Amino acid sequence: MRWSAAFIPTLRDAPADAEAASHQLLVRGGFIRQLHAGHYSLLPLGLRVHEKVAQIVREEIDAIGGQEFLLPAMHPASIWKQSGRWDVMGDEMFRLQDRGGAELALGMTHEEVFSHLATTLHSYKELPQLWYQIQMKFRDEPRPKSGLLRVREFAMKDSYSFDLDDEGLDAAFDAHYDAYVKIFHRLGLAAMPVQASSGAMGGSASIEFMVASPAGEDDVLVCESCDYRANVERGTSQLETVVNLLSEEEAVRFPTPGVRTIAELEGVEEGAAAVNQIKTMVMVLDGEVTLALLRGDHQLNIQKLQDTSGAVEIRPATSDETLEALGARPGSLGAVGVSGIAVFCDLALKDRTGMVTGANEDDWHLRGVSVERDIDVKSWVDIREVQGGESCIECGGELKLIRCIEAGHIFKLGRKYSDAMGISVLDSQGKAQTPTMGSYGIGIGRAVAAIAESHHDDAGLCWPFDVAPYHLLITVLDVDDPQAMAVADSVQKLFGAADLDVLIDDRDARPGVKFADAELIGIPYRLTIGSRSLSKGQVEFTPRASGTTQMFDKETCARDALDTVLSMK
Repeated sequence: MRWSAAFIPTLRDAPADAEAASHQLLVRGGFIRQLHAGHYSLLPLGLRVHEKVAQIVREEIDAIGGQEFLLPAMHPASIWKQSGRWDVMGDEMFRLQDRGGAELALGMTHEEVFSHLATTLHSYKELPQLWYQIQMKFRDEPRPKSGLLRVREFAMKDSYSFDLDDEGLDAAFDAHYDAYVKIFHRLGLAAMPVQASSGAMGGSASIEFMVASPAGEDDVLVCESCDYRANVERGTSQLETVVNLLSEEEAVRFPTPGVRTIAELEGVEEGAAAVNQIKTMVMVLDGEVTLALLRGDHQLNIQKLQDTSGAVEIRPATSDETLEALGARPGSLGAVGVSGIAVFCDLALKDRTGMVTGANEDDWHLRGVSVERDIDVKSWVDIREVQGGESCIECGGELKLIRCIEAGHIFKLGRKYSDAMGISVLDSQGKAQTPTMGSYGIGIGRAVAAIAESHHDDAGLCWPFDVAPYHLLITVLDVDDPQAMAVADSVQKLFGAADLDVLIDDRDARPGVKFADAELIGIPYRLTIGSRSLSKGQVEFTPRASGTTQMFDKETCARDALDTVLSMK
């Protein structure tokens, strides 16, 4: 390809709203352009990277027995209602009606559609099946940002396994785990598997593959003393032993005028250290006011509460809802003596006595509270958010909190969708059995952005060889020199015969512009051909990653460059 004929609109400056490095560099390098919030056009360079990422994913899923499909992106509401997720997906689902008034949705994911196809399976002899596609997904993100990292329209590889029993599901899950490890290695991503929440997907187990990056939106707990890795939505830790204060025979009211926070109560009441306080969070779960109780120095993880409660919709209660339910405003709330309201109590409050909490009367609190004596707990659950510096649940080592990009996610769905969608096969005894399912996703565009986040420097992108838009950039400094262009053409011909991609920069531009653009777009290797070096019988070869230039003889530079690239890739 000749740069002079290509559409590579490089920019000197990044868009003002671009904070993530990948967003800045993909725009500046002419890989993407925003159409409107959350929707990006892939330009020729961007599409080349995108398709190379997709091909690596495709090859590794094919290698574990995947069969590729292409399913509709627009779905009838009926299949989402059948699975029970029409309401679960909430405002993130794009919904519309056709001219006949039928309800439709743009697919956020394809469990329902693949499950619908799986109803054509009839015998255990047809199992296992592993189906996948690379298809557009649509999610009405409330705050799309960071370029390709959080968008409303994106390509995803989603695969689905169908097995007769749980052993088969375990095998399919493990096969995908291994395939994902290979995929991310080939993409040049140091992706770590972590325990994760299944969220709206449901199922018995899930693992996310996370790439450490300041541009990420997920916090991951990492123990460097063992292999424990968990998203904060799933993670837990060892808690230090807390010595209980003695409880009174019954809780005692005491005045706390103007006291509204944990810290303020610590300052006015002896024995009311945060570890001895009960924090009362008033939440609305599927329309019902609910209390979530935590130790005073702990924070609520809303995803944990949603997972453990099974709620579809979850939000904090309004001030009016709180006042109506408990008779007081935030700062004086508690669960002592409360009835008719479900109480979820964090495990850190188990067996705690001598506690302090709100009295459900403004400006009053209770001391000497015994949690299990005085509070009608519906469920003891892990709903606190673990912080960095706490002790690993596995080995006691120190946990670090690392910001990450979610690059992939694998789920054991079990029979949730099989039951809902009516999938049934006959086993070897002629009895009807419900297959078990797995679901496995990788966002292709997000992977492109994650690679850009992981492989760049101050000058621009540094693409790994296997996903680079071109493998070699030939920078011709004197495009009017026939000898220089002849050398460039000979190199391109030899690389093409080896199935390697070459871009020739034949623009009539200053050398400084060409070198700056070369570093910006990040092609792994550059061959620089100029009249001055040719007069000495030489050309320059420079790997993008190291920037160290070596000289090749002009007569053998094509073969020397190819051999060097093949040995270094």
